[in-house]
Amino acid sequence: MSTGVNILSAGMVTAVGLDRASACAAMRAGLDGFCETQFVAPGGAWLLGAPVPLPRNWIGEKRLAHLAAGAIVDALQGQGGAQADMSLILCLAETTRPGQVVRNVDRFAARVLEFSGLSERTRMQVVSHGRPSGFIALERARRMFARDEARHVLIIGVDSLLNGPAVAHFLRENRLLTGDNANGFLPGEAAAAILCAPGKPTHFALTGLGLTREEAYIYNRKAEDVFDLPLRGDGMTQAYRDALEMSGLQDFGRIDFRITDLAGEAFFFKQSALAMQRMMRLHRDPQPIWTPGDCLGNIGAAFVPLMVGWGLESFEKGYADGHRIMVEASGDDGTCGSAIFQTAERKRAAA
Repeated sequence: MSTGVNILSAGMVTAVGLDRASACAAMRAGLDGFCETQFVAPGGAWLLGAPVPLPRNWIGEKRLAHLAAGAIVDALQGQGGAQADMSLILCLAETTRPGQVVRNVDRFAARVLEFSGLSERTRMQVVSHGRPSGFIALERARRMFARDEARHVLIIGVDSLLNGPAVAHFLRENRLLTGDNANGFLPGEAAAAILCAPGKPTHFALTGLGLTREEAYIYNRKAEDVFDLPLRGDGMTQAYRDALEMSGLQDFGRIDFRITDLAGEAFFFKQSALAMQRMMRLHRDPQPIWTPGDCLGNIGAAFVPLMVGWGLESFEKGYADGHRIMVEASGDDGTCGSAIFQTAERKRAAA
């Protein structure tokens, strides 16, 4: 990678913790934030979900803005000098997804800056590609650093699937976990932020990035004049390959563990398994896989910053399963992303 991207800090607001330390501790312990929601599942039972326990019952854009502001404040603690020359990249749900909470991006961005205490002149970009948005934001940050356009970039992902239109849509598509459907996810909400800086890889650095598209995506069967393509995992396989090549790694077996956005649907488990089988050449012990979706449900655009933040926390607290971590996520439109992070300790050991 021509320009290094170092992760300095992270912040989180989730159903299992309102800051990075408590959220990561809860996910490490396997605690979940699931409870009955106000929505009714088929059969009359209350639908389970993972709402964030906020002090007030804010709704809509205001609720998401408070989630985002909480994660930003958490990420910037102890990083006072970063705000002077910081750009912000805001990761949101797909604009075409039913139940998209943010109707006016400019208004929402202004609220986020106001609630987090940042200057209204803070430079901001928006990425609206759902779960893989964080990978696009990381690539934008890398390019900004290469062009010397910023000294710090804060990537913030915020999303909620706990609203009527989103729940109704995914119920119609038979994609929510209910008593009648074991092949589904629980809707959640969260915000997560990571603070990035350029330079030679130091404590926790991005070393590889891959972003591609899967033709046999989950909805391809519904496209007009297109057959239901068989899933071979081509998109995620290429994302793995590109990230490994950029990192200078020859084999997927060199990855110590993965953190994924798997949240309960068999399609995405199959996609990840196929990609792993096609890229694994080096024999090794089973590779641990961490799945925050087991605790938080589907948190949409917040997934990638949260997973990167959990990886950072695991290295700093000393419970990581190694020194090379792969983060992966994919969207309903077939977008597949993968990123590799590595610690300075690993680089010294390999030197």
